[in-house]
Amino acid sequence: MNKEKIWLSSPHMGGSEQKFVKEAFDTNWVAPLGPNVTGFEQDLEIYLQQNSYVAALSSGTAALHLGLILLGVKAGDEVLCQSMTFSASANPITYLGAKPVFVDSEIETWNMCPVALEEAIKDRINKGVKPKAIIPVHLYGMPCKMDEILSVASKYEIPILEDSAESLGSLYNNQSCGTFGKLGILSFNGNKIITTSGGGALVCRQKEVKDKTVFLATQARDNAPHYQHSEIGYNYRLSNICAGIGRGQMEVLNKHVTLRRAMHQRYYDFFATISGVKVLHEPDQRFFSNHWLTVITIDEKVVGKSREDLRLALEEANIESRPLWKPMHLQPVFSDAPFYGNGVSEKLFEDGLCLPSGSNLSDEEIKRIFTVLKLFFHKAL
Repeated sequence: MNKEKIWLSSPHMGGSEQKFVKEAFDTNWVAPLGPNVTGFEQDLEIYLQQNSYVAALSSGTAALHLGLILLGVKAGDEVLCQSMTFSASANPITYLGAKPVFVDSEIETWNMCPVALEEAIKDRINKGVKPKAIIPVHLYGMPCKMDEILSVASKYEIPILEDSAESLGSLYNNQSCGTFGKLGILSFNGNKIITTSGGGALVCRQKEVKDKTVFLATQARDNAPHYQHSEIGYNYRLSNICAGIGRGQMEVLNKHVTLRRAMHQRYYDFFATISGVKVLHEPDQRFFSNHWLTVITIDEKVVGKSREDLRLALEEANIESRPLWKPMHLQPVFSDAPFYGNGVSEKLFEDGLCLPSGSNLSDEEIKRIFTVLKLFFHKAL
């Protein structure tokens, strides 16, 4: 195996990132504050619209943690969380001593099922505990059914903390993901559609909420000439250097979305004639996915081979692929958490595979990927 590895989703620099980083060094703004942080936040606010106020933070996980604090979640509270997601969606609930209650997916978007969500709310209220927040996740860039989820949330007056870690550039009803909930979060980890190396953001509806976020993220220092603290704070602010990378990345965000969607279309067209394989695709015109990752399910009974067989075939060719997120209610660490659903996420995990989707895939790399797929599915080369 002498060919270079093809990664699932690797960082893709646009070219101007170094200019902003150099500026930070030249002006000695090597700190978790500075003009790049302010500029990056403004770039995101302009991009997201909806009168958004953005606080740039050290990670998406930090944003979720602060979001829960701002929603008043405390020890003993319950928070409804999508089960099919990365563990970072659920871990901050436990940081606060609160308890996650997991909700299954629906089959069209693979995201939080509005029916299961309402079932969970009713049952938790009947058990004497009204959930304090709802965390839906726009999985792999595919928007949730936000109309239905917002309707349920409004009916029971439970705020939404919208996990948009994977969906910057995705739209629902022509509105940016991350701007529907009372709060939203973004991630700029190295594998995301744009990156700041590591980083995230909290999307707020009011400036005073952003200001409170920044206060908590900078150790909650009171306005005094000495160091005084009336609240517990955190070291969660994004550095000016990392924010400089983000400013350069914002210049190519739309290009990255276009390239990911084009790669997705290649996969979609390829699998259109293969029985037993389904591609996660927009259900209707309300949905516009950045297709951060293209994901498929393989029905082994129809295809005669499993998703694991395909993963190993790609691995043999030094091409990375990955099973879908293992649902949180199946994770050992959350084995005692309540779960509401009918097995959709479990089946998706069993049959699903994420395919290489980077915006920086070369023509030769794309050819290598599809050569393996053609041989695996016995399609003519």
